[in-house]
Amino acid sequence: MPVTRVPSMPTTLAATLLTLGAVMASQAQTKWDLPAAYPATNFHTENLTQFAADVDKATGGKLKITVHANASLFKANEIKRAVQGGQAPIGEVLLANFENENPIYGVDGIPFLATSYAESKKLAEAQKPVLQKLLASQGMMLLYAVPWPPQGIYVKKEIASVADMRGLKWRAYSPATAKVAELIGAQPVTIQAAELSQALATGVVESYMSSGSTGYDSKTYESIKYWYDTQAWLPKNGILVNKKAFDALDKPTQDALLKAAADAEARGWKISEEKNAWYKKALTDKGMKIMTPSPKLVADLKQVGGIMLADWQKKAGPDGDAVISAFRK
Repeated sequence: MPVTRVPSMPTTLAATLLTLGAVMASQAQTKWDLPAAYPATNFHTENLTQFAADVDKATGGKLKITVHANASLFKANEIKRAVQGGQAPIGEVLLANFENENPIYGVDGIPFLATSYAESKKLAEAQKPVLQKLLASQGMMLLYAVPWPPQGIYVKKEIASVADMRGLKWRAYSPATAKVAELIGAQPVTIQAAELSQALATGVVESYMSSGSTGYDSKTYESIKYWYDTQAWLPKNGILVNKKAFDALDKPTQDALLKAAADAEARGWKISEEKNAWYKKALTDKGMKIMTPSPKLVADLKQVGGIMLADWQKKAGPDGDAVISAFRK
């Protein structure tokens, strides 16, 4: 008959202490999932990963953020709602995607309003107080925002004016890009970044407006040979956090999160500008022709931008006026 051994008191006590320690550690640690819409190799996602590592280090592991790239947790257009509703405590969104919800989200999607990194930074600062107020009303706050490189036109043929783009199947990923399609006479097709390669390969779209970054990530060079460097606008990705989730953190953790966010923003702007030239060279190496737009094409597109700015100001009201006047100071 087997003899049952009773653990000695020290062993039992040690096991109990270990269990208690594990419970206390798990209670002390907060885990956040961060949904993102872009590939793990995209500079925005790499910056997010660094941000998460910085938070982990600064909080001594108390706040663990896991980045879910390439729309693997939520689709691009679902991330904001997920953060707002508390399904995800934090998430990355392209702010201009939500212009239909409130025009303030889309100010950096207006063509030729801010066309350089310096102008884009000034516009971001002008937008920020109004944006934070808007997000607060929806139970969120902006941690940081980083721009994409300037937007150009990917097209299968050479173009000299807007007339040459009439009827093209045009990828629209935001209200602004859909409006551009409408004004130039193209056919807008809604395609998010994660679906772009497939849409190009199957001919669902044959042109679109985006940065060198998107063209490289989606291997657009396999389907399209021309990119017109119009430098039309620099839309920003914003990292949003659910306010209740933020408020649930202790003060040292909140401070560490905000510090890591400020560092990520500064780093992200710098990387975006550096990568802009890199992406152009990488696209050229893959056989794409980087084209300087003709004066006629620029004039046509600026006309489109003027119409869109007037339309945006009408919809945005006093808040929009405040943003534009602060930007133009």
